[in-house]
Amino acid sequence: MEKESKRTTIYDLAKLADASPSAVSSVLNGTWEKRRISRKLAERVMQLAEEQGYSVNVQASLLRRDRSNIVGMIVPKYDNRYFGNIAEQFEIMARARGFFPVVTCTQRDPDLEFEAAKELISYQAECLISTGATDPDRISAFCNASGVQSINLDLPGKNAPSVISDNYTAARDLTNLILDHCEQELGWSGPLRFVGGRLADHNTAARLKGFLSAQHDRSISVPDSHIMANGYSAESAAMVLKDFRPDGPSGIFVNSTISLEGVVRWHSELEKDADKVKYGCFDWDPFGSFLPGNIGMVEQDVTTMLKIGFELIGKPQTTKEPILVPCKLRIF
Repeated sequence: MEKESKRTTIYDLAKLADASPSAVSSVLNGTWEKRRISRKLAERVMQLAEEQGYSVNVQASLLRRDRSNIVGMIVPKYDNRYFGNIAEQFEIMARARGFFPVVTCTQRDPDLEFEAAKELISYQAECLISTGATDPDRISAFCNASGVQSINLDLPGKNAPSVISDNYTAARDLTNLILDHCEQELGWSGPLRFVGGRLADHNTAARLKGFLSAQHDRSISVPDSHIMANGYSAESAAMVLKDFRPDGPSGIFVNSTISLEGVVRWHSELEKDADKVKYGCFDWDPFGSFLPGNIGMVEQDVTTMLKIGFELIGKPQTTKEPILVPCKLRIF
């Protein structure tokens, strides 16, 4: 029986290239430039690897180009229109600019975010855009140490340029809209309830500030019990409202379309006075206009946010202040 041919190893390539095994390994894993190995040797090793049928690591093939053209994006979820729109438009815009886009979902888990960042950088991504990251500064620090540019989108960080929505202004405007409808249609002036989000989250904090500011301007005092920010999930929203049975007019500021699912579930189960509940949502979905009680939604300007993000690629950071992008208030 014919013997199976011996598989080529790094040591075989090192002998053929007249180089050390560690130098060959650096070429094959894409770190040869950091070790100051000459391009001539790197290309020689790659040629030998191909001739000998060696399975070349993807990173190593990138040495044939001066740039990888890879731009990576981390997103927290795909479960709402906002993040889905960001991911889709990011890919379209990246390809239009000659980049190869790579998107990964990290489930709002800081450890998954960091692992994703390391993997993307190992494939020599030229820039990493962290969207809604729970710990963007940890990612930025790693990117900086690796010589890779990072940009924050949706949630800001301190160590990289940040492009985010003007959450405060949009939340204040939405709150005023809800209050106006409550006064005009129900003869009631508040206070409103704030449902959804996490108080430690920058965007929730900014929206809550706008929510409180609008009511303060009308001399409306909001009890602490009306701040119901126990998470973004639909289940959390339904749970915090479970024991609330309005016996008259009321209004709700809903902090995301994910939370809106729980609010709509709660609203549909009201036995009376459901028509006396008015609410608005920070985030937009076209189906929202068909929901009973929903008087308006905030649409974040994804296109402008991404355009600004792409304009920052390759440019040095000039400010640590987030770039604020105005939102659109859609009134039903």
